[in-house]
Amino acid sequence: MNRTTPTAAPVTPAKGASAWSLANILTYGRIAAVPAVAACLFGIAVLDGGLWLRWVALAIYVVAAITDYLDGWVARAYGQFSKLGRMLDPIADKLLVSSCLLMLAADGTIRGWALWAAIIILCREILVSGLREYLAELRVSVPVTNLAKWKTMMQLVAIGFLIAGDAGDRVLPYTTYIGATLLWLSALLTLYTGYDYFRAGSKHLVE
Repeated sequence: MNRTTPTAAPVTPAKGASAWSLANILTYGRIAAVPAVAACLFGIAVLDGGLWLRWVALAIYVVAAITDYLDGWVARAYGQFSKLGRMLDPIADKLLVSSCLLMLAADGTIRGWALWAAIIILCREILVSGLREYLAELRVSVPVTNLAKWKTMMQLVAIGFLIAGDAGDRVLPYTTYIGATLLWLSALLTLYTGYDYFRAGSKHLVE
């Protein structure tokens, strides 16, 4: 969960906040989960691994997704804000989402028209990251909206269904279809929130 505050003023790190605060450790854990989930999906896509790998990948992914909420909550509740945490938190989110989308496309779970939803999400994340980096040089902060937070949550849920994939279809019919539908909904939200960010930052892009 992004720790950006609704104002442009920088958040003063709490006394004692450090690189090894609990909030940052949760973020590190989410980053460490990325290669673990990718390895499970790689085992399915390339090494013809069994469907049990999907359940392993899903379990790791769910824990990682939960830390997306917990790290922000811990930072707010215990005053563990830090510059490192504010930098790594959105990076961890994008690494998790991007790597999963790529691996799910590789194993054929995301295919056909659903590929366009994944492309929209990936392109938006790259464009908004570039915008934020440029505006940061101008010391301009673009706050994260509530709709953007809902977009992130929908992306995470959609990817969870898609990771379950064929294994999930055997337990809950249409699991993959539900995941693809949610992916398209999150892609539409992604377009809208991306437009929102560029509209907010556009006045700083033209001299």
